[in-house]
Amino acid sequence: MPIFRLSDYILFPPPELARYDGLLAVGGDLSPARLLMAYEMGIFPWYTEDDVDILWWAPDPRLILELDEFHISRRLRREIRQKKFQVTFDRNFSEVIVACATSRPETWIVPEMQEAYCRLHELGYAHSVECRLDNRLVGGLYGVSLGGVFFGESMFSQVANSSKIALAGLVARLKEWDFNFIDCQVKTDHLISLGAREIPGALFFNRLRQSIKRRNRRGSWQIKAPAADDAVISNVERQEKNLV
Repeated sequence: MPIFRLSDYILFPPPELARYDGLLAVGGDLSPARLLMAYEMGIFPWYTEDDVDILWWAPDPRLILELDEFHISRRLRREIRQKKFQVTFDRNFSEVIVACATSRPETWIVPEMQEAYCRLHELGYAHSVECRLDNRLVGGLYGVSLGGVFFGESMFSQVANSSKIALAGLVARLKEWDFNFIDCQVKTDHLISLGAREIPGALFFNRLRQSIKRRNRRGSWQIKAPAADDAVISNVERQEKNLV
């Protein structure tokens, strides 16, 4: 399968033409218009400082998290109920993306990527979830929201379970807003343990096309911390009722 080289025109080949490993195209830029078109088609960028060109991916199968399938362990439920952590949205997007980039030895979140997603955040498409302990940012995640889908990009954790609590906050908020699912992109054991599962690419792209038609919840997602925490606890209580 050939790898497509992008030109200055904002255009992508169909994601179904991606190579066996998910690589679809190289080149182009990280402009907001190109990024938004990519996400609408189920394509995302991923490259390192060693790569000359941006690499664009559309893996098959695709890892997603159905909101009702998010797994909250007993320990995590206990920590949420204790309200030790504070969950907020869009309070510190740039800090979250930098923390995600520096939380691992090698990262694809190079400065160019950070700048591009900060621009998307300013335009109201990219969002962060922060988890704080004693007013200190200790965990979080960020991603892109379009239609009824949240495209998760990266998460970080400096204190045990802090990123999971941030994800619990996101799931609770997305359920409240009637989102369809979270795109987790590629399989990891960590995400599988939280309830994510792989689905065939054809099914993913079909569901994406339907979900993307919904009205975008564009703009700041800043919500006062008590409301965010209460939403998480309510979601935990609903899950516990379903287990009885």
